[in-house]
Amino acid sequence: MISTTIDTSAKATHSRLNSPKHLARIAGILYLLVGIFGGSAQGVVYPKVYVAGDAASTAANLIANSGLVRMAVVADFLDNTVWVFLALVLYRLLEQVTRSMASAMVVLVAIGAGITILNAVFEFEGLRVATGAVNLGASSGAGSNGVALLLVDAQHYGLLIASIFMGLWLMPLGYLANKSGLFPKVLGVVLIVGGACYIVDMLAAFLVPDLGRAIHGYDTIPSAAAEISMLVYLLVVGVKAPKPDELIPAVA
Repeated sequence: MISTTIDTSAKATHSRLNSPKHLARIAGILYLLVGIFGGSAQGVVYPKVYVAGDAASTAANLIANSGLVRMAVVADFLDNTVWVFLALVLYRLLEQVTRSMASAMVVLVAIGAGITILNAVFEFEGLRVATGAVNLGASSGAGSNGVALLLVDAQHYGLLIASIFMGLWLMPLGYLANKSGLFPKVLGVVLIVGGACYIVDMLAAFLVPDLGRAIHGYDTIPSAAAEISMLVYLLVVGVKAPKPDELIPAVA
């Protein structure tokens, strides 16, 4: 009798922990952390540090904001680690729609996170060069500044490459959200459009730089709106109760 009671309690606890509502809340919290860490890493440091084409100013900014740069590097590590766990939770939530699409979402996140973490190393090495922690031999101050700019520049364009995967992962997520019956269908469409805007931003930056700079502030708006909408829905609503005809059969 005691064993049966324990088994029943364990099954009930397992059911609660794996319920769509519970998984959605966890995903919302992780998505919020991704936004906080990502905003800290990119939204604060870049305006204070990176000056395209100006080695002396970039090196001086790295030295003046060395503490912020170090925190940004750590924030990048945390941001992308949490991003991977977010994808895994969403996989668990949405795998019943189609496991192959959910798996593709996780793979795209893993690639994007790996590229972004590697780019953070360039930023950190740029700081080390600017502060003289790396011995460049006979290089003059101007030469060291040039290397520091090169490293931060590499990180800048590396992040543009990573944005391919920041956009691509939203497409299977949008498809899964649209087909699952757990989210409003329009939210899925918004996520797909937001993902496409990430890719347009990257292509414009590499292929038509002048146009890329001109549209950067505009084509990132749909992407931000899509992700914020998903974040708010996960935190506030979780998932909606699907109608019987919207339920997706469980994967065998």
